[in-house]
Amino acid sequence: MTPTERRDLMRNRLIESRLTPNAISITGLVLCVVSAVLVTQRWWILAGLAFVIGSVCDTLDGRYSRMSGKGTPFGAFLDSTLDRIEEGIVLTTVAAYFADQDNEFAVGACVVAVLASLMVSYTRARAEALGVECKVGIATRAVRVVILSAGLLLADLDLLAPAVYVLAGLSTITVLQRIFHVRRVLNTADAPL
Repeated sequence: MTPTERRDLMRNRLIESRLTPNAISITGLVLCVVSAVLVTQRWWILAGLAFVIGSVCDTLDGRYSRMSGKGTPFGAFLDSTLDRIEEGIVLTTVAAYFADQDNEFAVGACVVAVLASLMVSYTRARAEALGVECKVGIATRAVRVVILSAGLLLADLDLLAPAVYVLAGLSTITVLQRIFHVRRVLNTADAPL
Protein backbone atom coordinates (compact mmCIF):
# COMPACT_ATOMS: atom_id res chain seq x y z
CA MET A 1 0.00 0.00 0.00
CA THR A 2 1.38 3.41 -0.97
CA PRO A 3 1.61 6.28 1.53
CA THR A 4 -1.24 8.07 -0.28
CA GLU A 5 -3.45 4.99 -0.08
CA ARG A 6 -2.62 4.59 3.62
CA ARG A 7 -3.48 8.26 4.27
CA ASP A 8 -6.78 7.92 2.38
CA LEU A 9 -7.65 4.76 4.32
CA MET A 10 -6.95 6.45 7.65
CA ARG A 11 -8.93 9.53 6.62
CA ASN A 12 -11.91 7.36 5.59
CA ARG A 13 -11.81 5.46 8.88
CA LEU A 14 -11.73 8.74 10.79
CA ILE A 15 -14.69 10.08 8.80
CA GLU A 16 -16.66 6.90 9.45
CA SER A 17 -15.94 7.09 13.20
CA ARG A 18 -18.21 8.77 15.72
CA LEU A 19 -15.77 11.66 16.14
CA THR A 20 -17.48 14.99 15.61
CA PRO A 21 -16.04 18.43 14.84
CA ASN A 22 -17.62 19.70 18.09
CA ALA A 23 -15.69 17.08 20.08
CA ILE A 24 -12.46 18.35 18.50
CA SER A 25 -13.45 21.96 19.35
CA ILE A 26 -14.18 21.08 22.97
CA THR A 27 -10.90 19.15 23.23
CA GLY A 28 -9.11 22.30 22.06
CA LEU A 29 -10.87 24.32 24.78
CA VAL A 30 -9.97 21.82 27.48
CA LEU A 31 -6.31 21.85 26.42
CA CYS A 32 -6.22 25.65 26.48
CA VAL A 33 -7.74 25.65 29.98
CA VAL A 34 -5.02 23.17 30.96
CA SER A 35 -2.48 25.58 29.45
CA ALA A 36 -3.90 28.42 31.53
CA VAL A 37 -3.66 26.32 34.71
CA LEU A 38 -0.06 25.44 33.82
CA VAL A 39 0.70 29.16 33.39
CA THR A 40 -0.49 29.75 36.96
CA GLN A 41 2.02 27.12 38.08
CA ARG A 42 4.80 28.66 35.93
CA TRP A 43 5.26 25.42 34.00
CA TRP A 44 5.94 27.33 30.82
CA ILE A 45 6.99 24.57 28.42
CA LEU A 46 4.03 22.37 29.35
CA ALA A 47 1.72 25.41 29.11
CA GLY A 48 3.11 26.18 25.66
CA LEU A 49 2.71 22.59 24.49
CA ALA A 50 -0.89 22.38 25.77
CA PHE A 51 -1.69 25.68 24.02
CA VAL A 52 -0.08 24.49 20.77
CA ILE A 53 -1.99 21.19 20.78
CA GLY A 54 -5.25 22.91 21.76
CA SER A 55 -4.78 25.41 18.95
CA VAL A 56 -4.04 22.61 16.48
CA CYS A 57 -7.42 21.14 17.46
CA ASP A 58 -8.95 24.49 16.52
CA THR A 59 -7.39 24.20 13.09
CA LEU A 60 -8.45 20.59 12.64
CA ASP A 61 -12.09 20.96 13.67
CA GLY A 62 -12.98 23.13 10.68
CA ARG A 63 -11.08 20.97 8.23
CA TYR A 64 -12.58 17.81 9.67
CA SER A 65 -16.03 19.38 9.48
CA ARG A 66 -15.63 20.10 5.76
CA MET A 67 -13.90 16.81 4.98
CA SER A 68 -16.37 14.58 6.84
CA GLY A 69 -19.56 16.45 6.04
CA LYS A 70 -20.40 16.33 9.76
CA GLY A 71 -20.36 20.10 10.18
CA THR A 72 -23.38 22.06 11.31
CA PRO A 73 -24.12 25.79 11.51
CA PHE A 74 -24.03 25.50 15.31
CA GLY A 75 -20.66 23.74 15.09
CA ALA A 76 -19.23 26.64 13.08
CA PHE A 77 -20.60 29.09 15.66
CA LEU A 78 -19.22 26.99 18.55
CA ASP A 79 -15.81 26.75 16.89
CA SER A 80 -15.35 30.49 16.47
CA THR A 81 -16.73 31.21 19.94
CA LEU A 82 -14.37 28.74 21.61
CA ASP A 83 -11.41 30.15 19.63
CA ARG A 84 -11.97 33.54 21.28
CA ILE A 85 -12.36 32.02 24.75
CA GLU A 86 -9.19 29.94 24.40
CA GLU A 87 -6.94 32.82 23.42
CA GLY A 88 -8.51 35.05 26.06
CA ILE A 89 -8.20 32.63 28.95
CA VAL A 90 -4.51 31.97 28.30
CA LEU A 91 -3.72 35.67 27.91
CA THR A 92 -5.69 36.44 31.08
CA THR A 93 -3.57 34.04 33.11
CA VAL A 94 -0.44 35.50 31.50
CA ALA A 95 -1.66 38.96 32.59
CA ALA A 96 -2.13 37.63 36.14
CA TYR A 97 1.46 36.37 36.04
CA PHE A 98 2.71 39.81 34.96
CA ALA A 99 0.60 41.45 37.69
CA ASP A 100 2.31 39.13 40.18
CA GLN A 101 5.65 40.37 38.83
CA ASP A 102 4.53 44.04 39.14
CA ASN A 103 4.95 44.47 35.39
CA GLU A 104 2.06 46.84 34.71
CA PHE A 105 3.13 47.53 31.14
CA ALA A 106 2.99 43.82 30.27
CA VAL A 107 -0.42 43.53 31.98
CA GLY A 108 -1.65 46.39 29.79
CA ALA A 109 -0.19 44.71 26.71
CA CYS A 110 -2.11 41.52 27.57
CA VAL A 111 -5.34 43.53 27.78
CA VAL A 112 -4.61 45.16 24.42
CA ALA A 113 -3.74 41.74 22.93
CA VAL A 114 -7.05 40.23 24.12
CA LEU A 115 -9.10 43.19 22.91
CA ALA A 116 -7.32 43.40 19.56
CA SER A 117 -7.61 39.64 19.07
CA LEU A 118 -11.36 39.85 19.63
CA MET A 119 -11.58 42.78 17.24
CA VAL A 120 -9.63 40.93 14.52
CA SER A 121 -12.33 38.27 14.57
CA TYR A 122 -15.18 40.74 14.96
CA THR A 123 -14.08 42.90 12.03
CA ARG A 124 -13.97 39.83 9.79
CA ALA A 125 -17.39 38.63 10.93
CA ARG A 126 -18.96 42.07 10.55
CA ALA A 127 -17.37 42.59 7.13
CA GLU A 128 -18.64 39.23 5.93
CA ALA A 129 -22.13 40.15 7.21
CA LEU A 130 -21.86 43.13 4.84
CA GLY A 131 -20.80 40.83 1.99
CA VAL A 132 -17.11 41.78 2.08
CA GLU A 133 -14.49 39.04 2.30
CA CYS A 134 -12.05 40.13 4.99
CA LYS A 135 -9.12 37.78 5.52
CA VAL A 136 -6.52 40.52 5.21
CA GLY A 137 -4.00 41.43 7.90
CA ILE A 138 -0.74 40.20 9.30
CA ALA A 139 -1.95 38.74 12.61
CA THR A 140 -4.35 36.00 11.59
CA ARG A 141 -5.31 33.40 14.20
CA ALA A 142 -2.42 31.15 13.13
CA VAL A 143 0.13 33.97 13.49
CA ARG A 144 -1.24 34.92 16.92
CA VAL A 145 -1.05 31.29 18.05
CA VAL A 146 2.57 31.01 16.91
CA ILE A 147 3.56 34.22 18.72
CA LEU A 148 1.85 33.31 21.99
CA SER A 149 3.10 29.72 21.81
CA ALA A 150 6.67 30.90 21.29
CA GLY A 151 6.33 33.29 24.23
CA LEU A 152 5.08 30.52 26.51
CA LEU A 153 7.68 27.99 25.39
CA LEU A 154 10.49 30.54 25.81
CA ALA A 155 9.20 32.21 28.99
CA ASP A 156 12.13 30.88 31.01
CA LEU A 157 14.33 32.97 28.71
CA ASP A 158 12.28 36.11 29.53
CA LEU A 159 10.66 36.18 26.09
CA LEU A 160 7.03 36.04 27.22
CA ALA A 161 6.66 39.80 27.65
CA PRO A 162 8.22 40.61 24.24
CA ALA A 163 5.92 38.03 22.64
CA VAL A 164 2.89 39.70 24.23
CA TYR A 165 4.09 43.13 23.03
CA VAL A 166 4.45 41.81 19.48
CA LEU A 167 1.06 40.09 19.72
CA ALA A 168 -0.66 43.27 20.94
CA GLY A 169 1.01 45.41 18.27
CA LEU A 170 0.40 43.11 15.32
CA SER A 171 -3.19 42.40 16.34
CA THR A 172 -3.90 46.13 16.57
CA ILE A 173 -2.34 46.68 13.14
CA THR A 174 -4.49 43.85 11.75
CA VAL A 175 -7.67 45.46 13.07
CA LEU A 176 -6.70 48.69 11.30
CA GLN A 177 -5.83 46.79 8.10
CA ARG A 178 -9.26 45.18 8.13
CA ILE A 179 -11.07 48.45 8.79
CA PHE A 180 -9.29 50.18 5.90
CA HIS A 181 -9.84 47.15 3.64
CA VAL A 182 -13.59 47.11 4.28
CA ARG A 183 -13.80 50.88 3.81
CA ARG A 184 -11.97 50.65 0.49
CA VAL A 185 -14.12 47.77 -0.78
CA LEU A 186 -17.39 49.43 0.27
CA ASN A 187 -16.33 52.81 -1.20
CA THR A 188 -15.41 51.11 -4.47
CA ALA A 189 -18.76 49.31 -4.55
CA ASP A 190 -20.62 52.57 -3.91
CA ALA A 191 -18.66 54.54 -6.52
CA PRO A 192 -20.70 55.59 -9.56
CA LEU A 193 -19.80 53.86 -12.81
